[in-house]
Amino acid sequence: MVLGNVFGQKKDAQLPVGKVDPILPGYFADPTIKKFGDIYYIYATTDNEMLASGVPTVWYSKDFEHWYNYTMEVPSLESINLRNFWAPDIIEGSDGRYYLYFGNCQAGCNIYGYVSSSPVGPWEKLNKDDTPVIAHNYPREGFPSLDAQFFTDDDGRIYAYWGTWVHYNGGYAVGELDSESMSKIKNPKNIPLEQTPEPFEAAYMMKKGGKYILMYSGGSCHDETYNVRYSYSDSPYGPFTPGAKKPILSSNDNVTVHGPGHHSVLEEDGNYYIVYHKHDYPMTRGGLSRQVSVDELIFENDSTIQQVMPGSKRPGKSIKSNVPTNLALNAKVSASSFYQLESHKYDYAYRPSFATDGYNATMWKASDNSFPQDLTIDLGKPTRIKRIMTQFEFAGYYYQYKLEYSFDGKNWEVFADRSKNRIAGSPMIDDADVIAQYIKLTVLDTEKTGLLAAVWNIKVFGSLFDVPLDIESRPSKQGPGAKGSHQKIVSINAQEVLAKNSRDNLANKGSIGGIFEKKGEVSIYQEDGVAAFDFKKGALVLDQPVPKSLQWNGAFTVATWVKNPEISTEGECLLSWCDRFKFNLANSYNALHYNRGNYGAVAHLDSHFDMKYNNLPTANEWHHIVLTFDGVVEKMYVNGKLDNSQIMVLASQTENAKLRIGASDIGENFSGYMASLQMYDYALNERDVQKLMQKTKPSESKNE
Repeated sequence: MVLGNVFGQKKDAQLPVGKVDPILPGYFADPTIKKFGDIYYIYATTDNEMLASGVPTVWYSKDFEHWYNYTMEVPSLESINLRNFWAPDIIEGSDGRYYLYFGNCQAGCNIYGYVSSSPVGPWEKLNKDDTPVIAHNYPREGFPSLDAQFFTDDDGRIYAYWGTWVHYNGGYAVGELDSESMSKIKNPKNIPLEQTPEPFEAAYMMKKGGKYILMYSGGSCHDETYNVRYSYSDSPYGPFTPGAKKPILSSNDNVTVHGPGHHSVLEEDGNYYIVYHKHDYPMTRGGLSRQVSVDELIFENDSTIQQVMPGSKRPGKSIKSNVPTNLALNAKVSASSFYQLESHKYDYAYRPSFATDGYNATMWKASDNSFPQDLTIDLGKPTRIKRIMTQFEFAGYYYQYKLEYSFDGKNWEVFADRSKNRIAGSPMIDDADVIAQYIKLTVLDTEKTGLLAAVWNIKVFGSLFDVPLDIESRPSKQGPGAKGSHQKIVSINAQEVLAKNSRDNLANKGSIGGIFEKKGEVSIYQEDGVAAFDFKKGALVLDQPVPKSLQWNGAFTVATWVKNPEISTEGECLLSWCDRFKFNLANSYNALHYNRGNYGAVAHLDSHFDMKYNNLPTANEWHHIVLTFDGVVEKMYVNGKLDNSQIMVLASQTENAKLRIGASDIGENFSGYMASLQMYDYALNERDVQKLMQKTKPSESKNE
């Protein structure tokens, strides 16, 4: 690993990928790999969105190297609009149809089932009345039914293994799937905890010789402790004996494999391969921006698995591919900008060259969320070009873009115009027939507010070739995400209110205007020439809608001068602007706090994503507290100095929200003093934060 020295401390920088490169370009977890006919399929949880609540997705390939993504059509329940498609598994039935199962926790943690004549759908419900195949509280009260995997024995019987948080819930569950209906489980039982030591979730059954191998994930999926373990038995129901090698897959020392787990296994020509997820690098806070990898799984005998060596051979190396040479591989490339990540942990550049290095662990990312952004490839000489394939950061969202070509890098003609595109996919495939030395990709917009232009890989080919399946995801009905105004949208200053004697008319001086209405007890406090709002079980609520530019992953800055006489362990909300009840999932809610707890700085509805103060601002003193988010990193500044930071992808829900100063949407009232508050719909840098601190310092009684 290359280490940088930034801000006086060593930070993680660029990381060698090579042998440990993920096989999929994007954020996907809980992979189930199958081979139907001559096509490989990977069904996975779409990660990096509201506690892994992305679209139902499948990847497919013939050569195990070039993978294509498709958003499947899965009907929702009558009672709820499905958004959790967790840990899918699929079975080819004896009737030649395909049975898809996945977990959902919106109406209890249940496993639902679907059927189709195709491995990619469209899917129909197995139970028209939305009865789960495996319900919550099954096989016993309080048991969450998630992470189901199905195993077909030599006699044709199909067994299900499921359970999560099993160290709290008494062990994994096993039952037999009714092979006639494929929609219910019989003879369920729990597997005693001692038979699967240190478990967490993600049971997976396979058979080796006469032994039943029950593999599972232990530790925590949010951090480096996640790992793969196994036990074995002479029966699908056990009893199980813990494996000799434990764990068989875990984080390595150089962090090229971090938090590996929740896997499936592919058998190919007598060889075995473990397909699992691991954390992205640089690692997104909470560990739910995972990527899929594969390594060889070696058995010493039918009941002993060797420890997995990350970077070992994969099946695709021996499969002949119909995909010609990528003409852009390692070609020279330049860009309009690129993102330099600087946080407490990382000093990492998302370089333009990463878009042509052929790796799925690296990407080019623009410096901010403004558009357009462009990437130019120099092929070195005039070259015949017939196909360009672009892998954008998020396979489940659409990007609007255009591709151009040129002989001299100055005069450009259109290769493909996707400026009105509303179809998501990876790769995006564009065909023409031109001769050129230069190719330019211009990213014009994205489906979601606040996403940056970003590309894992862009590949150029001199001839056409067949894609394994002729399918395309449905166009989105939603237009592109809202854009920020790059302005100060909220501003209120107690000194100004006091000077104008307008305590009952609290006008917002920011660009969105409106009036702050008092809710509860809020008054003006003045001491030693400092004016401040005194919050006592009250809040200031803006009568204007929250700007759409703050939706989803929208950038922002909140800056405030506050004094908290007594710092509680929780609560003490300074500003909230999201609706926690819209989805009630991690990262769909943001709020700035000033307490001593784990969300003392920023609340995201889940302790794995919340951010605390590293150095808690002292009680009963004035502090300038600033939270910024630029679409990639949240940063907390206290008195002009960076206190904490974390990489995030947000899904802020603002549609029915109110902008509240001094309280959250459920109370959590601030119990101190606030001299001023400003909010921007973009991220201030450290220098701007320090300038703002001096400009708004309350002791100088300045009005902004």
